[in-house]
Amino acid sequence: MHDRSWQKIFDEYNIHRHNFDESPFRITAEQIKRACQDFTETGEKEVRILCKQDTRESRPQVFKDLGLFILPVKNGEYCIIKGEGYIDIPPIDKEPLEYKSKLSFDLDTARAGDSEMQHLDYAYATSLIRTFLSDDSLVLTIRGRKYTPSFEFNVGNHRLQVNSVQTEVDAGYEGKGQVVLIEAKNRFENNVIIRQLYYPFRQWQQKTKKRVVPIFFEKKEDVFLFWQFEFEDLENYNSIRLAKGEKFKIVR
Repeated sequence: MHDRSWQKIFDEYNIHRHNFDESPFRITAEQIKRACQDFTETGEKEVRILCKQDTRESRPQVFKDLGLFILPVKNGEYCIIKGEGYIDIPPIDKEPLEYKSKLSFDLDTARAGDSEMQHLDYAYATSLIRTFLSDDSLVLTIRGRKYTPSFEFNVGNHRLQVNSVQTEVDAGYEGKGQVVLIEAKNRFENNVIIRQLYYPFRQWQQKTKKRVVPIFFEKKEDVFLFWQFEFEDLENYNSIRLAKGEKFKIVR
């Protein structure tokens, strides 16, 4: 949870006294390193680890107490913001649909390992992703880390500008009329930071006139789960809403 490190950072820069209703608090990677330089454990002083707060529960206690979350805004620069930074991933309370694989043969290599990417690739190979999105034209075109262009958005009552922040898309697919971006997890999360869906959404929306569709994906035992989200307002971080969710069991 990195409680000790963030308590030290807050004390070092008097962040407790900051008026978060008026503005976010900007902090740099160098400031974080300087405040935590006396800690010996890597997890207590590594900036990347300290700023990775992907769920509400993974936030340090001082963030929870003050209702805060953190967003990267530039390479080596962050904003600590008051408000709701996360979106719930609701349970899909129904029996999984049986999906007949479009493959005419078994994939032996798909059984080796248990990674997010492997499960996502299998869902694509069987055409399950195309079926969920009702789009037979989708092909894999995006994967891995990239840096965002410059864009602005509203979060709560504040306006932020982001430039050259690293994003990672587990898999992206382009079809005739849409681009689909998938964030995959290999374990159940009941919430996720909106940034993981919003930053790639804004990044790729600048590169295409097609509809950009953010998806959250998870495999639990032998069930494949998909949550499709949308942003009702392109420039509003908090305008995210769940469009649909479904779970499948792949059969031959």
